[in-house]
Amino acid sequence: MLTDIEIARRTKLEPIKNIAEQLGIGSEDLESYGHYKAKVSLKLTRKVKEKTKGKLILVTAISPTPAGEGKTTTTVGLGQALSQLNKKVMICLREPSLGPCMGIKGGAAGGGYSQVVPMEDINLHFTGDFHAITSAHNLLAAMVDNHIQQGNRLHIDPRKVVWNHVMDMNDRTLRHIVVGLGGKANGIPRESSFDITVASEIMAIFCLATSISDLKERLGRIIVAYTFDGKAVTAADIHAQGAMTALLKDAIKPNLVQTLEHVPAFIHGGPFANIAHGCNSVLATTTALHLSDYVVTEAGFGADLGAEKFLDLKCRFADLHPSAVVLVATIRALKMNGGKGKQELTDSDPEAVRKGLPNLERHISNLKKFGLPIVVALNLFPTDTLEEKQVVYDACARAGVDVADSDVFMQGGKGGLTLASKVIHATEQANTYAPLYDLELPIKEKIEIIAKKIYGAAGVQYDMAAEKALAEIKALGFEKFPVCIAKTPVSFSDDPTQLGAPSGFTLHVRDMRISAGAGFIVVLTGKVMTMPGLPKLPAAERIDVDEEGNITGLF
Repeated sequence: MLTDIEIARRTKLEPIKNIAEQLGIGSEDLESYGHYKAKVSLKLTRKVKEKTKGKLILVTAISPTPAGEGKTTTTVGLGQALSQLNKKVMICLREPSLGPCMGIKGGAAGGGYSQVVPMEDINLHFTGDFHAITSAHNLLAAMVDNHIQQGNRLHIDPRKVVWNHVMDMNDRTLRHIVVGLGGKANGIPRESSFDITVASEIMAIFCLATSISDLKERLGRIIVAYTFDGKAVTAADIHAQGAMTALLKDAIKPNLVQTLEHVPAFIHGGPFANIAHGCNSVLATTTALHLSDYVVTEAGFGADLGAEKFLDLKCRFADLHPSAVVLVATIRALKMNGGKGKQELTDSDPEAVRKGLPNLERHISNLKKFGLPIVVALNLFPTDTLEEKQVVYDACARAGVDVADSDVFMQGGKGGLTLASKVIHATEQANTYAPLYDLELPIKEKIEIIAKKIYGAAGVQYDMAAEKALAEIKALGFEKFPVCIAKTPVSFSDDPTQLGAPSGFTLHVRDMRISAGAGFIVVLTGKVMTMPGLPKLPAAERIDVDEEGNITGLF
């Protein structure tokens, strides 16, 4: 069987100007990066706001496992299927981070015959957006330390600098560092750290900003430190927001590419869903909604993380009203949630599937709480049997949701036609979408609503650092912010070993961070890391390039 990169290379791509013409985008609004990728102008993003909006379809998934669920593949395949049904459709995805590409995933542009292309570019440097975000973040870090070094006019307490550094790579050695060593000329020694770029507040801001002016205002609100008497110091206080915006002025423009079947796709922004809000940029999504009749987008990891944040954060901020949700499940993942090991998934075992059903059923129940129509996409693998699939069909019937087989990995859009027809029907149904909680509630109540109603927790325990952070949040007047919970993606709980649908556990909140520019409170639970590490056998060991510049090892 051909690898993803081999399939991508055998496909003849359309020049990007042809893809733009499908959407009515003229050359004056297209900024090409070679033949097959481009940015669209900010002028276009402003101009299209006067047009009628299309229907927004969210693709999410059950809890992820090492067996893979195929959420991005399903998103791309569904878009291709809608196009085959003669619908004007766009796909909106996040940009892959180099950390996972070089670590576990080895690529994140879909798979098989449902990919966005050029996949090598998308998986690596693409149009340089992540580099711009990294540079803007680290410029702010440098300006904070320089301010302290050059007289400290604002009386910043070096022990209370909360703005660290970032890089777009997994590197566990940078989780805790000391800076400023080597004498007076090299700055004041203090503890610091690195996060991965996709965990940066600037990434969150980038994906929520609606214009250059909104971006600049949000950047200015970032809290970087506290003074000796406890007052917050912002990026605007050290006059950094203008230069940061200058570094991001081109990056903020949505990136246009295509699928293997030449369906237009915006790939823009990339916050992780386990440590950030896990959605592509608002600017890309709203622009796509004005250029097409259907927009298919995804939110990272399982529905307890990505979908919850999409529906409670992104849609709330951007005034978006989704029309339907697609919940991706696989027989393999259900077996793992039912207790089977990764090496035991190829033999037919309907009972193991049945034991894993509580995970699917919990996600269905959770999504219903947002008032949206749901279609379950059963992403097929060659080893799936009819008896195993029937277990899923019966469970969906009991839950009152539609289900469709999806074979978009092997067949592209053709393998998703039934799914697409059911999704179209779902979008035509009335829905009562609303966020899960009211912003007027106290922070702890918001956390507990998510913990109990989405995760299945019995209660929430707060460490001393979290209680101290909460007191600062109240004192600074940020208690009406929504919450963005950072949690392991593989379990409903904060314990990654608890698969299936655990309940009655205690969610452990160890700390909180104010993302004043993004407009939410980041709630750190369990042992979730904002700087991941590479696995024992990183995907980077398999990636290579030949004399002609052809890359191998991305998959």
